[in-house]
Amino acid sequence: MIKSMTGFGRSEIVKGNRKISVEIKSVNHRYLEAGIKMPKKLNVFESRMRDLLKKYATRGKIDIFINYEDDSESQVNLKFNQNIADEYMAIFNNMSEKYNLKNDMTVGGLARFPEVITMDEVQEDEEELWHFIEDAMKAALEQFVNTRILEGENLKKDLLGKLDHMEELVAFVEKRSPEIMKEYRSKLESKVKELLGDTTIDESRIATEVIIYADKICVDEETVRLRSHIEHARKCLNEDGGIGRKMDFIAQEMNREANTTLSKANDIEISNAAIDLKTEIEKVREQIQNIE
Repeated sequence: MIKSMTGFGRSEIVKGNRKISVEIKSVNHRYLEAGIKMPKKLNVFESRMRDLLKKYATRGKIDIFINYEDDSESQVNLKFNQNIADEYMAIFNNMSEKYNLKNDMTVGGLARFPEVITMDEVQEDEEELWHFIEDAMKAALEQFVNTRILEGENLKKDLLGKLDHMEELVAFVEKRSPEIMKEYRSKLESKVKELLGDTTIDESRIATEVIIYADKICVDEETVRLRSHIEHARKCLNEDGGIGRKMDFIAQEMNREANTTLSKANDIEISNAAIDLKTEIEKVREQIQNIE
């Protein structure tokens, strides 16, 4: 099973006064690169988020957008600090007696003094909040992976079709190569007869020339290796896990053999086949860039 590096996933969970939405999308990248945009309040969980992501993806440039709302965040605990209020009142009473002034302190006035009344924000349970975030991320990541798998199946079909075409081109080169030898021998004999007239042709010399020519243009090793690489690529497409880098290496080796075949070609039909082969390999390499 192969996966594309292009994917999308989204989830939204509402629980009580809290709501979280997670959106994930990705494009091709050689390595795993993740960017997470979220409220500052959730930054403490970034390391856990990245660890969770690694369980679902190994390659790709992945953007994660998290929106978190909590209506209960505006709720606070008001605390009356009696000891501090007592100290303020003791001071006011002392001042009233010492200076013979009326103590006109009111409750509202006292409440405005520092630390008499304080507000404490309700602290959330960090682990409970993380599990809430984790559930939303997992739901989005599972959808994200499913879209990658679906796109991966389409990529697999396309790549298998290209590998089949490449195999047909290799078969053509294998079939055409012996014919070139026969044509060369025939042309060589005709040329020698034209030059020597009725003189007997030295068959051993003709054979030697054909062998030398054959050695220069022989692509048997290249076609054997190409078939091997094509078969290896097919097996990789049926493997689980990330195969992108492995497939890219195989495509490089295919291209090497196709280049050698083209450089040895002394026949227009084999040259055209080698060019078509290189074109297909390049298409394969482009598609491989989409595989995780």
